[in-house]
Amino acid sequence: MDFEKKLSRLEEIVAKMEAGDLSLEDSLKSFEEGVKLSRECNAQLSQAEQKVKLLLSVDGSGGAVTEDFQIKE
Repeated sequence: MDFEKKLSRLEEIVAKMEAGDLSLEDSLKSFEEGVKLSRECNAQLSQAEQKVKLLLSVDGSGGAVTEDFQIKE
């Protein structure tokens, strides 16, 4: 499952849990799935951040020139 689908599924889980219509057992299953998806999304974001750092540039000796990723607001 790609990042966007995982994030969409995570949003679905949150909406269902916030509605409060799930049984305790279904809430626990949804929570477990949500935690798993959250960790997977976080890992993918970390990998993407590392790729951004690597792709910035190369110095004269062939070493990577990196900068921390900054979110512009």
